[in-house]
Amino acid sequence: MRILAAGDHFVRPDLLRAALAAELADLPGELTPEFRDLTLPWPHEPFGPVGTVIEASGTEDQLIEALEGAGICVTQMAPFTEKVIAASPGLRMIAVSRGGPVNVDLAAATRHGVAVSFAPGRNAPAAAEFAIGLMLAAMRRITTADADLKNGVWRGDFYAYEEGGIELDGATVGLVGYGAIGRIVARVLTAFGSRVLAHDPYADPAAVRADGVELVGLDDLLRASNVVSLHARLTTETHHLIDADKLALLPEGAVLVNSARGGLLDYAPLPGLLRSGRLGALALDVYDVEPPPADWPLHDAPNVVTAPHLAGATRQTAHRAAAITAAEVGRFLRGEPLAHPANPEVTPDNRLKESRP
Repeated sequence: MRILAAGDHFVRPDLLRAALAAELADLPGELTPEFRDLTLPWPHEPFGPVGTVIEASGTEDQLIEALEGAGICVTQMAPFTEKVIAASPGLRMIAVSRGGPVNVDLAAATRHGVAVSFAPGRNAPAAAEFAIGLMLAAMRRITTADADLKNGVWRGDFYAYEEGGIELDGATVGLVGYGAIGRIVARVLTAFGSRVLAHDPYADPAAVRADGVELVGLDDLLRASNVVSLHARLTTETHHLIDADKLALLPEGAVLVNSARGGLLDYAPLPGLLRSGRLGALALDVYDVEPPPADWPLHDAPNVVTAPHLAGATRQTAHRAAAITAAEVGRFLRGEPLAHPANPEVTPDNRLKESRP
C-alpha cells in the first residue's frame, strides 16, 4: 500500500510517517505501507484557493504527480480538487490532519468513492491557550506597552484610573461557540474567577451546565459580557454572525477577541467603535482577508492586538494532528469505521476496492 505523506513545514512529512509507522506496525504483510513524501510550501507561502477548494497549498499538477500509485494520502493542506481526484484512480482515502477538510472537494471525493477523514480537536489546547493570551494582552494593553517601551516611551499613564485595564477575576466572559476549544477556554476562565456565558445552539445544555457555564442566547450574551471570545465554526449560517447590530449590543468598553475564523466577524464597524471607545479593545488572530492589506483600517486603530493566525502553532498540535490522522488510516486499512469521517456515505465496501471505477 503506497501512502503519500503530503506534509508542509508545520505538519511535516516525517511527523506523518512516524505516526503512521507506529499505528500500522501490526498490519499484515500485504498492507505494509510504502511511503512517498511531498513537502508543500505552507506556511512559508500563504495558503489560499486552489481550483475548487479553499485554504490549500501547492498545485494540482504537483499533487497529481506525487499521487501516482498511491492509495492513501495524509495531508494538511494538499489541494484535492475534482481535477486531482479524477486523475488519481487508485486513490481510496484522503486523511486530512486539520479540524475540517476545507482543502478537499468533498462532493468530488464522494462521487469517486474516496473516503475523507479529518482531525477535530488537534489544536484545541493550543488555540484555547492562545485565546486566553489574546484576552489578557488586550485587557491589560500588554502589546502596546511593550512596543512603546521598546521605542523609549514609558507608559506610566496606563496607571491612571481612566486608562486602567480590567481583570478576568469577576468579569463576565461570553464564548460564542462551545466546542473543544471553547470548553478549555471556559475551564481556564473559571479558574481565573470569571463568570462564563456560552452561546452554541448545538451544545448539550446538561454538559455546559456541568462545566459551570451558563448557556444563553447570543443577544443576551453580548449585552452581559465584559469580554467576548469567538470560537464558532465558520459556515453559511455563522458568516458575519457578529455584525454591526450585534456589536451595538456590547457594553461600552467591552473587549472582543476573534481567534476562530475571520468570516465570523464584520470588520467594517470596528475602527469606528474603537475610536469612539464603544469597544474598549480588540484582539485578532484571524481576518476577513489574510494577510490584511497595508491600508487595512485597523492597522492604526487604537487598542488593537493582532497576530498572524498563530493560535494553533505549537509543536504539540503538529504531533497530535499526525497521530489522529494516522489512527484514521489504521481504521481504514483494518476495515473499521472511521472515527471522524467527512463523507460517511462512502462505505467500507466501496472504499476498500482495489481501484475506483
